Amino acid sequence: MSSHYFIAIHLPEMLQNYFSKLQQELKRELPYKQWPHKRDLHITLKFLGPVADNEVSLLQHQLQNMEQSAPFTLETGGLGTFGNPKKPRVLWAGVEKTEQLKQLQEKVEEHCLDAGYEKEKRDYRPHITLAKKWNGKEIENINEVIQGKKLEMQKWHVKNIVLFRIHPQKNPKYEAVSIYPLQGGGSNRTAH
Repeated sequence: MSSHYFIAIHLPEMLQNYFSKLQQELKRELPYKQWPHKRDLHITLKFLGPVADNEVSLLQHQLQNMEQSAPFTLETGGLGTFGNPKKPRVLWAGVEKTEQLKQLQEKVEEHCLDAGYEKEKRDYRPHITLAKKWNGKEIENINEVIQGKKLEMQKWHVKNIVLFRIHPQKNPKYEAVSIYPLQGGGSNRTAH
């Protein structure tokens, strides 16, 4: 048996609520098929895809080394999209790509490589997915819609990373399997 997994920074409740409210506003104007549940909002560090049940413990063991990374502050900013501007496949909130975030993502990548996963070939573009799967007619200029939204800069302190299991038929879809504190926050704990 295998499930799909990814490693991410989970958003604090304050930010989940903030972005959930923004999603409700945007739903009235943009025809996306999927609007992630507020508890599923995150910043992906590494998407792993299918992981065999017997390989999860090796991955968890490798990720225990993340303690060596220091906690840091992140800031979110504007909105953007991936894909065709007339029917963009993803709507996202931007995340400041700090040196600390870049180093954290690189360390996660190294530990996953040590556990037997391939290195990501694309450049790392941190973001929070707010909606995906365009489900309507083409739009002339999505930038007019998203630029009209006044986003307040949101700052928070990143203290850990999370290994998530994906449950496609549930809502929320993501289950925190293990939480890894950054810099001396104790040993990893299983999230149940």
